[in-house]
Amino acid sequence: MGLQGWIAAGWQKRGLGAVLLLPPALAFALSVNLRRLAYRLGWSSSVKLPVPVVVVGNITAGGSGKTPLAMYLALELSRHGWRPGIVSRGYGGNAQGVLAVSDSSDAALVGDEPLLLARRAGCPVFVGRDRVAAARALLSSHADCNVLIADDGLQHLRLARDVEIVVMDERGTGNGWPLPAGPLRECPARVAEADALVLNGDAPVPPQVRAQRVFRMCLVGDRLRNLHDPQRTCSAAELRGRRLHALAGIGNPVRFFRQIERMGLQAQMHAFPDHHVFRPSDLAFADTDTLLMTEKDAVKCTAFAPPETWVLPVEAQLDPDLAKWVVEKLNGPPPA
Repeated sequence: MGLQGWIAAGWQKRGLGAVLLLPPALAFALSVNLRRLAYRLGWSSSVKLPVPVVVVGNITAGGSGKTPLAMYLALELSRHGWRPGIVSRGYGGNAQGVLAVSDSSDAALVGDEPLLLARRAGCPVFVGRDRVAAARALLSSHADCNVLIADDGLQHLRLARDVEIVVMDERGTGNGWPLPAGPLRECPARVAEADALVLNGDAPVPPQVRAQRVFRMCLVGDRLRNLHDPQRTCSAAELRGRRLHALAGIGNPVRFFRQIERMGLQAQMHAFPDHHVFRPSDLAFADTDTLLMTEKDAVKCTAFAPPETWVLPVEAQLDPDLAKWVVEKLNGPPPA
């Protein structure tokens, strides 16, 4: 299962390990609540930018689908005539300060998710631990940008936001305890304060939300592309019968493995920690040279992955139309 899998499984129940971690968890929850209180009372202040900001985030640790949703919003807002930009912390990268992300950026520097967004979202992407500084740098370099998407920015309270979107997956709030005893970054009631909730896959509807603010998201993709030759694509049927290995270093590897199985492919599954820094030895299997990977992992493996490495691009589909709802929020109420 690996350490990450063991931790994730532990977060789903209130076992002995979780109980032993309650003291630091309570201290963490207290610090989070005090920080939020400081902003509510005006002791700390948020920075309002000259363009609207749409925040995508979650209240739990681990991948819930934030980056695919940020990509969806960027593409759909562009289709509706907006000129978006994306700011991200650049988790997993070791960059200092603020950096612009390009197609050729190094994932070790800017992070795997920002690099994927830069390649797929069709808009400028900037990273920085200080999201306000990253946003200002983006707007300074791209004066035509008129809306910003903050990927994983829910807890970055210094950045004022116009629309808040919380994403949750089928794991829900786990055992309901804060980090590190459970998966919660914030209390479950925080969901009710957001403008919208996006439920990824089979995620249950939490009791704190109103039905009209709930959107369902599914990640779809049925055609694989070769990592080294993106023009070369294939269906799952063309890979059946091969000895396959599927690798995933994402927040919820099981989601990728299940998708592979639904495509009718049988593969040996290898889960790695989220944002794992892959090495050639991670991809070396004596019984095959055919690998299946997520897009997020693939951006870090181009230099050493074998020729028969296949990537599964996915796109987010929302029901009802989240982009239309966001556009209406950004445009404001119609004139009387």
